[in-house]
Order: sequence, then C-alpha cells, then structure tokens
Amino acid sequence: MITRRRMLAASSCLVAGAAAGRAAAQEGPGRIVIARGGSQPSQKGPAEHFTGSVRIDSRFQGSAPARVGGGVVTFEPGARTAWHTHPLGQTLIVTAGVGWVQREGGPKEEIRSGDLVWIPPGEKHWHGAAVATAMTHIAIAEALDGKSVDWMEKVSDEQYGK
Repeated sequence: MITRRRMLAASSCLVAGAAAGRAAAQEGPGRIVIARGGSQPSQKGPAEHFTGSVRIDSRFQGSAPARVGGGVVTFEPGARTAWHTHPLGQTLIVTAGVGWVQREGGPKEEIRSGDLVWIPPGEKHWHGAAVATAMTHIAIAEALDGKSVDWMEKVSDEQYGK
C-alpha cells in the first residue's frame, strides 16, 4: 500500500529530478543534477489561462528524448484553470487543500490532498480550488510534437458554481 507520505516523497523526487533533466542532458550522460527547492522564482498563472489567483512553482521540462513536464500549482479559493486538453493526458497529484475537477459534460468532482487524478488524452476539462479552500497539486503532462496543452475558453462563474 502506498502511503500519503511515500507518495509525496516520490512526487517531490519526480519534480526535482525532472527539473534537473534539462541540465543533466546538457552536462552529459552519467551526471545527476539537483534542482534545489526554492531555486526557481514563483510565477503568476497567466490571466488568459486562469481565473483568480494562481501561483506556479518548481516548473520542470525534460530534455529530448524525455517528454515529461509540469509544475506545482497553487490555486487560491475560487481560482481555476480555463478549459483545456492534453494530447497525451495529464496526471494531478493533490498535495494540499480541496478543489474540483470536471470533464466537459460530466459532473464536477471534489479532489483533496492525497488524491491522484488521471485525465485521459484529449479530454476537455478544468481543475481548481473549491470556493472557500485553496488547493495545491503537482501537474504532470507529456508533450507530443513539443506541445503538452491546448488552452480553450475560460470556465464561467456559472459553470464553476454548478
């Protein structure tokens, strides 16, 4: 059985390892590169892709032939992504708080700390914090032909509130 503690430790290693991937590839084979926590500045989630206050930390992107990338995303209460898809799917590892995820035409589903979420390739969806609670997740997606996400229209207040 995988405990929450083990899952968070493994996901932390994944984030640090993938963040270091590009530097390791540039340094040559056989060299491990460590990207220290807090070594990258936080970024504000761009307004064209997010509603509300969103912070992105520890962004990572593997170097070819690796295709994996992602980051740690924190949504303040009420904040959310726009509708979007991923050509090879997306994994979310919820590390704190309570939020929601919804696929187009499906019910809004609650997600909370410790949950693992798989969104299949091409599935139109959104995710974000609950109305009164912040939520943080590690978002992981692979790129296909250099692209890992297709952004669409914003989730309306009416869609979010359903």
